[in-house]
Amino acid sequence: MPKPTVDPAADIPLDAKLRPTQARAQDTYEVVLATAGELLIESGFEQLTTNAICKRAGLTPPALYRYFPNKYAILKELGDRLMRLQDDAVFAWMEAGGLEGATASERVAKTAALLTDVIGMTRRFPGGAAIGRALRAVPMLQQLRFASRDMVAGQFGEVLTARFPSVSPLRIRTATRMMVELTYAATEMAVEEPGQDASALAEEIGRLFDCYFETFDTPL
Repeated sequence: MPKPTVDPAADIPLDAKLRPTQARAQDTYEVVLATAGELLIESGFEQLTTNAICKRAGLTPPALYRYFPNKYAILKELGDRLMRLQDDAVFAWMEAGGLEGATASERVAKTAALLTDVIGMTRRFPGGAAIGRALRAVPMLQQLRFASRDMVAGQFGEVLTARFPSVSPLRIRTATRMMVELTYAATEMAVEEPGQDASALAEEIGRLFDCYFETFDTPL
């Protein structure tokens, strides 16, 4: 009888071991994360090690391992923070009427402003490009990206359902997933290629969305 397949990544702990409560401990915790971000910029995720973080930060391995069991847990914490920043920006934009607009140019401008903001914060985040690559490529970290995607898509879905009550829930779900994935793709394109004009790219995405939703409630 064949043995069941076991995913070795399932045994790798991804959560921080301890959340600091004292100021000095908080400083150490933040130094670990900041140093990891610097090293990600310099050499990428594959070359990142806990020993390299300790050496750069001037910490002993036990000081790091007090909070993080491995480099994956460090990256997960960085990914959590980056995804929260991006998600909060999207939710604030929606609350402020980002999906509304009397004219096409107004709607496109609002979408472009959001995407430009998200691209900017991702570029500024220490190791943002490398974190994005790891969240896409490392199976044990992909769930973090999926959870963010589904949460944002769910919020978009509520707005679209109210705006287009005649459209089926299945099509709403497809549309919201498409919106989120296109936004991710545009953000990653701009972050991975620093020479990209973020504003021009964001405006093109805004036009795509507006043209798509212009006839969204038309029967297929």
